[in-house]
Amino acid sequence: MERPLTGDQSLVKQINKSIVFTTIVGKGPISRAQISKNTGLNKATVSTMVAELIDEQMIYEIGSSQSSGGRKPVMLYFNSHAGYAVGVDLGVNYILGVLTDLSGNKMEEVHIPIEKREFNEVVESLKSVIQTLLIKAPESVYGVVGIGIGVPGIVDKEKKILFAPNLNWNNINLKEIIEKEYNIPTIIENEANSGAHGEQLYGAGKHISNLIYVSIGIGIGTGIIIDNKLYTGVSGISGEMGHITIEANGRKCSCGNRGCWELYASEQVILNDAKNSIHENSVLDFNGLVNEAFKGNPLILQLLNTLGENIGIGLTNIINTFNPEVIIIGNRISQFKNWISNPIEHILSERLLPYHKDKTEIRFSELGKHSCALGAASFAISGFLAEKKVSEQYK
Repeated sequence: MERPLTGDQSLVKQINKSIVFTTIVGKGPISRAQISKNTGLNKATVSTMVAELIDEQMIYEIGSSQSSGGRKPVMLYFNSHAGYAVGVDLGVNYILGVLTDLSGNKMEEVHIPIEKREFNEVVESLKSVIQTLLIKAPESVYGVVGIGIGVPGIVDKEKKILFAPNLNWNNINLKEIIEKEYNIPTIIENEANSGAHGEQLYGAGKHISNLIYVSIGIGIGTGIIIDNKLYTGVSGISGEMGHITIEANGRKCSCGNRGCWELYASEQVILNDAKNSIHENSVLDFNGLVNEAFKGNPLILQLLNTLGENIGIGLTNIINTFNPEVIIIGNRISQFKNWISNPIEHILSERLLPYHKDKTEIRFSELGKHSCALGAASFAISGFLAEKKVSEQYK
C-alpha cells in the first residue's frame, strides 16, 4: 500500500499560494474571480489562499470595483506596508542606506562619507546608518523584515566577503556581525549584483531578460543577468570584470594583476587625474568634478572624453563575450552621461562588428546612486517572502 504524498500536497499548496500572492502583487487591485481566471486555479483554491494571506496581513480587501451585473466584487491589494527593509550600498568612500516598503518604494535615506577605511571604523559607520533607518521605520505588522548590504568585493555563496580590494578586506563575515547586532535576517551581496537586481526590478532594466549592469565607482564591478536570473558562477564570485586586462604591461592593481580596466575607467581615475591636472583646491571631490563639468572646464571635459573611451574598451569585451540585450552603466559615474556617451559610442563603433553593436543597447541607470541600495533591500524582501512561503526565489 502506497503512503500518502503529504509532502507533495504541502508543496502544491505552497506553490498555489505563491501564484495567488504574485498575481495580487503584480495585477492588484484584482478580484478573486479574476485571479482564478488569470491563473487557472479553481475558485475554492483561490479563496482558501486569499483567506490565509488576509490572516497573515500580506494582502487586504478594498472597495468594490465596477461590475457587469450582480454583486460587485471585492478587490484585493498587496499590503506593501506590512513590513519594511533596509538596503545599504557600502561604497569605498561613502555609505548610502535606504528604508523601503515591501514594494521597494524608498521611504527614508541616509548618506554619510567614509573618511577612514579601517575595518572597525567602517563597521561602526555602517551600524550607525542602519540604526538610523531602523529608528525611522514606521510601525508595522512585521517590522523591519531584513537588511541587505551591497559591498564592493567578492562575495561567495555563503555570503562571506572573500576579498574587497579597495577596502583592504579579506575573509570578512559581515553577515554574522550585523545579524548579531540587530537580530534581523541579513543578506550580503556584491554591490554590482545588487545594482543589476535593482535596475531590473525598478529601473533601466525593466522587462529585460539579458542584461549586464556595469557599476563604475572607485572600482568597476558587473552584475550579470541571464534569462532573468542573476548569474554568479560556480562559487558565487563572477562579475569581476573591472579586473579584465586592457593594458598588458599597465599599472599594477591591488588584485595582483596589471592593466586592469578599473585602473583606466573608474571614478578613482578621473579624481586622480583631475587633481594632478588642476590646482588641488579647485577640485577636491566627486561633486566638485560634476560642477566643473557643468561649467565647461576644458581640462575636465578632456579627461571625461578619455574616461569614456576607456569605458568603451571594457564594454567591447563585455559585448563580445555576452551579447546582452542591454548594458546599463550605473553608480556615480552615470552622472557624467552627457560627456561620456559619445566617446563610448565612438569606441564601440570602431571596435565592434556591426552584428554585435546593433544588438546591444547602452543605457544609463535610471536609479542613479540608489541602484545598489534598492537592489540590496529587494534581496532582503525576497528572503522574507520566501520565509512566508509566498516566494520561491530563495528556497
